[in-house]
Amino acid sequence: MRVWQDLLLANDFAAWLLAATIGGGVLAVLALVKYAGARVLGAIARRTEAGWDNAAAEALRATSVFLGVVFALYAGATALTVPARLGELLSIVAVLALLLQVALWANRFIVSWFAVQIPRRRAVDPEGATAYNLLGVGARIFVWSLILLVALDHLGFNITGLVAGLGIGGIAVALAVQNILGDLFASLSIVLDKPFVVGDFIVVDSLRGTVERVGIKTTHVRSLDGEMLVFSNADLLKSRIRNFKRMLERRVLFRIGVIYQTPAEKVKSIPQWLREAVEAQQNARFDRAHFLEYGDSALVFEIVYYVRSPDYNVYMDTQQAINLAILDRFAREGVEFAYPTRTLHISSMVQAAGATA
Repeated sequence: MRVWQDLLLANDFAAWLLAATIGGGVLAVLALVKYAGARVLGAIARRTEAGWDNAAAEALRATSVFLGVVFALYAGATALTVPARLGELLSIVAVLALLLQVALWANRFIVSWFAVQIPRRRAVDPEGATAYNLLGVGARIFVWSLILLVALDHLGFNITGLVAGLGIGGIAVALAVQNILGDLFASLSIVLDKPFVVGDFIVVDSLRGTVERVGIKTTHVRSLDGEMLVFSNADLLKSRIRNFKRMLERRVLFRIGVIYQTPAEKVKSIPQWLREAVEAQQNARFDRAHFLEYGDSALVFEIVYYVRSPDYNVYMDTQQAINLAILDRFAREGVEFAYPTRTLHISSMVQAAGATA
């Protein structure tokens, strides 16, 4: 009670008027920031799709009226002659109020930003949106934890020992759940880096299939044979992943052989026939066809072309059509395909047997 009496007696009317003016000015500025600033950013957000401007507008709307009054009282008190104990108390309360307000702004910004981003993410990768939501929760926990530590430090607590204790406990917990945490962070890496998404056809070592689900701990892949392949996220990221869904074109190289008895004129024409067979397919882009080499039992030709689709069925349909076109053309031209043969010459053995007789 005596503190308040000292405060009243130590300041005249002019000092109180100045304090009220400063406090009112602080409240007016905070109100302007909360309402006018949020309205301006909201108008900008409606014309853009960035997401941050809408989150910033929502963060300004989280300005607390109660905390604004605390700021106004502290600002007004700077114009007064205040007892030491009361001044120290006001300083502590003002700092705590500022920390709390910063936490409210950061929390609302994170919530609003992820509220915009998660639906966009879900449209592209429905399963990955869950992990993205988990990232938002982790960001909010980090903000509140940081604010709490700063507040405790300002109140005079020894946070060094607290942080050290939490660090030792955290290490023990981390060692106990090392594999789980590894899969969790791997899941976040998959969501953010996007080496693949749901629906992509991937090959991992000797296993292949279509991604059906990306979870917190595991990724589910449906193989070509129909069984479900379950990969640990951490193990999956340590492997070499081939993503066929990301291909723009599929390069195809194959070889065929014809018999050595094929006339030279037709051997010269075969590359053109092969080109025509490829170019007749709508989904194929011809690259080259050459007489490659003299094989053990065939004249070998090499053909390279591109399929304008990453789809495996389109590739197989195109390859089949090209094979049939080549088979039909060779049949019409009288060109025979080669296959491994072996000729045994026994004339000398027959002559030796006749001489002995």
